[in-house]
Amino acid sequence: MSEHSDHRTVLVPEGLAGERVDAAMARMFGFSRTRAADLIASGHVQVDEAPVGKSDRVHAGAMLDVDIPVEADPLEVRAEVVEGITILHDDDSIVVIDKPVGVAVHPSPGWSGPTVVGHLAGAGYRIATSGAPERQGIVQRLDVGTSGVMVITKSERAYSVLKNAFRHRTVEKTYHALVQGHPDPLEGTIDAPIGRHPRHDYKFAVMADGRHSVTHYLTLEAHRFASLLEVHLETGRTHQIRVHMAALKHPCVADLTYGADPTLAARVGLERQWLHAIRLGFEHPETGEHVEYESSLPADLAHALEVIRDSD
Repeated sequence: MSEHSDHRTVLVPEGLAGERVDAAMARMFGFSRTRAADLIASGHVQVDEAPVGKSDRVHAGAMLDVDIPVEADPLEVRAEVVEGITILHDDDSIVVIDKPVGVAVHPSPGWSGPTVVGHLAGAGYRIATSGAPERQGIVQRLDVGTSGVMVITKSERAYSVLKNAFRHRTVEKTYHALVQGHPDPLEGTIDAPIGRHPRHDYKFAVMADGRHSVTHYLTLEAHRFASLLEVHLETGRTHQIRVHMAALKHPCVADLTYGADPTLAARVGLERQWLHAIRLGFEHPETGEHVEYESSLPADLAHALEVIRDSD
């Protein structure tokens, strides 16, 4: 048994006789059935000192041994420099970065990979703002699978000013998106509320009772299989561009979560959605002057775009 674990031994009561092991564990320990099944599959559960399968049945008086690994706090900030994060601008109020794919903005349950907050801590940036420690200075987010420019605030004043700017939609957020097919019209606005998907909690969808969401798009290039769009976000909902483009039946290339064609994804060599935060413009929280920062396309997206251009 692991030394970093919580070990429990209980006797199965009469009322649970005949139940499946995962169901009995869920009842006795308050686990979800999925969590119980995971512990059984990873060899952390024994009945009468013998390994079991999740669908095995228990009998009254059986001795149930469960070794529950003690997991690190999922919201603890791990200070570590992340390869690939580029600093575009740094002053006493803000730091502007170019975030690579595969990096989350801040720690969250279920994510054990690198984070922007962890990188800044590891690289010696001092962030002093209110809010939870794992979200220090965060006034906007980009998906793990989306790359590009984002701003993090370093002072309390900057945090307050930019948080309000994002809330009041005075920040100019510009993305480039390569989407399947050709949106009709070539330029338009998608005004459709977005909410959590009713069946898949990792997805979002256009829902009648969702939150107000507005996306403006303009076709920059139209190719045989896909179109390159410039997208301006008026609101900033989770997965907004991905959801809105999928709702138009023009999902981002390689965005398999939202219905993209896996054959096309393989052809262009992408394992994530073709979506990049290319520009960010706002009033500097200290000087009040308009500033704008830009991020060039990363290699994987640039290559995929060339493949699409060459397919004409």
